[in-house]
Amino acid sequence: MPEPDRIQDYLRRLTPLSRNNLLTELERLEVCDAAWSGFAIVVEKLRAEFRKDGQTQSRDNPSRHFFAPLEPLLVDGAPEHANSGRILRGSLAPIWEWISRNLLPTMARDYVNEMNRLIGADNLREAGRVSATFQTKVVKSLEGTLASSDGADLARAKLAIYTASRTVYDDVTKMLCVLRARDALAKFSDALPASIRKFDDPQVTKISGLLDALAKKQADALPFALALVATRLKTPWQLIRLATKAAPSKNAADIAATPYAITVSMVLDRMDDNRSALRVSLRNERILVAKSILTEMYDTEYALQVRIDRFDDSDWGKRLQNLMSAVSALVEAEVNRFPDEVDHVLASRSLRSHQSLAGRLTHLAWKGRDVVSDGAAYWKKLVGQ
Repeated sequence: MPEPDRIQDYLRRLTPLSRNNLLTELERLEVCDAAWSGFAIVVEKLRAEFRKDGQTQSRDNPSRHFFAPLEPLLVDGAPEHANSGRILRGSLAPIWEWISRNLLPTMARDYVNEMNRLIGADNLREAGRVSATFQTKVVKSLEGTLASSDGADLARAKLAIYTASRTVYDDVTKMLCVLRARDALAKFSDALPASIRKFDDPQVTKISGLLDALAKKQADALPFALALVATRLKTPWQLIRLATKAAPSKNAADIAATPYAITVSMVLDRMDDNRSALRVSLRNERILVAKSILTEMYDTEYALQVRIDRFDDSDWGKRLQNLMSAVSALVEAEVNRFPDEVDHVLASRSLRSHQSLAGRLTHLAWKGRDVVSDGAAYWKKLVGQ
């Protein structure tokens, strides 16, 4: 039997849920650069089944309705690094398996049966109510299970049956937080602009007020609210403006002391995800995709170094340095595949837009605005005394 036919025969013997879990694990390995011979064939066949609309699960799947509050926070990122305010899409399948088989097997079975009936009848309003009720049951069960170290250890052991990812337990705790605050986060999301092209001072002030109000009631939901803001930004690195605006100066130490200091780590998380995406793009010879990723990373690197004083001396700066060193190694390896006389697009200086005349003028404008802002802040402080 030809190799592709043997693979197809093997996949056919698995249940749909098992095939979905297999795809999740294979994509996790792909991000970790751990593919092997024949890997692409299996992934291609599974993606044809489960990624037709770019989503992990069918919209008619009861588990998708259960995870609906998490949808805006899902990320297809590097699975082994912290991703503040985000939950890995690949964690959903093993978490659902764990809920269905270990945490609440009887209730989960009843939920699936009821949801299938409602979905079949196109009664989405009632399906939403049933999902919310089951979410509340899962929250209460998780609160009891994870309250003790023994319960947490047992949860980790059971989750390990369904995935090798070390971050899935952290995603369970994030899910618990999001489900607890789902109504507050939904209200916060509705108050945000659909898109933020320019995250200027008036926008920062308005959204800071929304965040402050949320944090007073649901402090542990703040990272997820920040992640919702990030999804609306045209320029992702501008999320840090919530922290730089709240700080008394541009010094990294002052910014780190603000309630929104986590935004800097979140921007670095995105860069880490981009580094992984760059590696995959280069391996698959998708150079234009790699160019777009690299351009964003260079712009973000520059913005962090310019907008935060003494950045290189901070823990953030050291993390960025390690990230960009890894990126440089990837780019160098790609460029070195070609003769010296070939001008590779990834080696072009134009990717670093800040080195252009327009980029330098933008830098001067930033510096001028910072001087005015710092002066105004100092004057208000002086008058207040």
